[in-house]
Amino acid sequence: MLKRIALIVLIGIFTAAQSFASVTDEVKKTVDEVVKIVADKEMKKNEQIRRQALKQAISVIFDYTEMSKRSLGRHWKQRTPDERKQFVELFESLLEKTYANKIESYHNEKIVYIKETTDGHYSEVKSTINNPSHGELTLDYRLINENGKWMVYDVVIEGVSLVSNYRGQFSRIISEHGYGELVKKLQTKYEENKVQ
Repeated sequence: MLKRIALIVLIGIFTAAQSFASVTDEVKKTVDEVVKIVADKEMKKNEQIRRQALKQAISVIFDYTEMSKRSLGRHWKQRTPDERKQFVELFESLLEKTYANKIESYHNEKIVYIKETTDGHYSEVKSTINNPSHGELTLDYRLINENGKWMVYDVVIEGVSLVSNYRGQFSRIISEHGYGELVKKLQTKYEENKVQ
């Protein structure tokens, strides 16, 4: 009986260690790819190719549908399938730009992965980007396990949740001007991102 308990404990420890490595490693792999793209001098010459590479790298681990749903909050349920699809596409473009800009403002700095906490299907990976002139930037990733794959559903930059921040903004716009106005604003941003 004691051997069996010891074996269960060891399996638990091993599984936890695997889980720790896998979630942090997944985030690290994507962040490393994003940093490589934003630092690439050749890609800086062609913004369209660069943006496409960033989109591809980020979309491997970012769950845009979940992020969109959480950002719209209670307004998500009221949307038709077509409206949801359109919103996810527009929001994806906005998030890519916001995230890439934050990462891009740091060059060749050391990214340190501090801590990971996992609770069931949810995990958070805490990291910092250290820069002598800009100071330290905290960047935390909140993930959800979907069919065995960890996907980011929120990024917390300097203690501010992107999803919560957008939810507040979106809710205000919808309350004051309606959902159509929010879509219009997101479409304008989308068009701006395409020409930049």
